[in-house]
Amino acid sequence: MNSKATKQSVVKSYGLLAKSKNGGLISNLFACCGTSEHADKVAEQIGYSKEILNDVPEDANLGVGCGNPSALSPINPGETIIDLGSGAGFDAFIVSRIVGQTGKVIGVDLSDDMLKLARKNAAKGNYSNTEFIKGDIEKLPLDSNIADHVISNCVINLSLHKDKVFKEAYRVLKPGATLSISDIVLVEELPDFVKNSLAGHIACVSGAEKVADYLAYIEEAGFQDINIKSKKEFPLELILTDPQVKALAKAMNFDLSSDEARDIASRVTSISLTAVK
Repeated sequence: MNSKATKQSVVKSYGLLAKSKNGGLISNLFACCGTSEHADKVAEQIGYSKEILNDVPEDANLGVGCGNPSALSPINPGETIIDLGSGAGFDAFIVSRIVGQTGKVIGVDLSDDMLKLARKNAAKGNYSNTEFIKGDIEKLPLDSNIADHVISNCVINLSLHKDKVFKEAYRVLKPGATLSISDIVLVEELPDFVKNSLAGHIACVSGAEKVADYLAYIEEAGFQDINIKSKKEFPLELILTDPQVKALAKAMNFDLSSDEARDIASRVTSISLTAVK
């Protein structure tokens, strides 16, 4: 799979999702774990309370997460947080309330449309301690040793160079600082027709790697004290009824009701972990 072309397709697809929140037409296949109509249900399933959901701008939760990285390690007032693949700002806004006006949150995203939506949401919610910048998570446009936490939610799996992402996360963190991420990984290899599918990659499936390989990237970047906080499958009913999963299956001429579909779903899991620089 061509790395540059894949990245461009991912950015385009997420851009379509952002445009749909700004009154545009929704794309047929744009994101990994849900759609706008499923956003709150998915968010509650993966660890967000209703209080949190009610405290962020309506268009910030796009239903594309797979965990709650802000809850994995203590975040304190005055700290600097970097959110890799910040999207419409959902997780950035959550930690913004925690770090307060003496702290700072930097969201990094490669989609201009997502950045536009995130900035619109920030203005709507008066998040003056939060900024969103354009950047590739494989090569962050940020100085070294500036962050107390790096967080990310269901984004790193989209990179074909995860080793670079974790090395960059390590670089921008202060010594002793924390990486807190939720992501999609595999407990068993996927069939080749899924692994080689661009549609599957955009849907956060074919870009996922086996747990051991994923953890090796983190360790090789220099992180220590890697702690898996949770590892669980998505509820199968959410996977099989999600319109975007159905769109993916249609693109692949794949029968979602088959035992094979259920087998593929069982190979994909969400993982939440922390690690220390």
